[in-house]
Amino acid sequence: MLFTISSSAFAPNDPIPAKYTCEGADISPPLEWSGAPDGTKSLALIVDDPDAPDPAKPQRVYVHWVVYNIPASVTKLPENAAKSGLPHGATQGTNDWGKQTYGGPCPPIGRHRYFFKLYALDTQLKGLKNPTKAQLEKAMQGHALDNIQLIGTYEKAKQTKS
Repeated sequence: MLFTISSSAFAPNDPIPAKYTCEGADISPPLEWSGAPDGTKSLALIVDDPDAPDPAKPQRVYVHWVVYNIPASVTKLPENAAKSGLPHGATQGTNDWGKQTYGGPCPPIGRHRYFFKLYALDTQLKGLKNPTKAQLEKAMQGHALDNIQLIGTYEKAKQTKS
């Protein structure tokens, strides 16, 4: 079975609705997946933007959400899971705002791409405390059975002059 990820809020490579951004309610979108490989003990999710600050001249990857130890039996995160409650055992790491939650797209200029990356791991990760993306990636080394991604885009609404 193929490992896949999707969202009922947006199609692959399509715009992410404003509701899930800094211009809306800034809540995490619903995500669903299937086909995690045999031996999967937990899942990890990283949401980041490689186009920061300007897609024409990207300088860094900006991290919007870090979640790990999602139980292998879980196949979806509902809308607003970051604030309304993750599955038992799942833990949020630290995003680039320094918070343990989802921070929606909020690009300063242009249309950015947002990568929702899901990793199937052969273990539960232990000893982490509010890890950053880099710390989580280091802890996952040698444990990823497979990974998949869903890409959405976002550009802020144009400002009108009054």
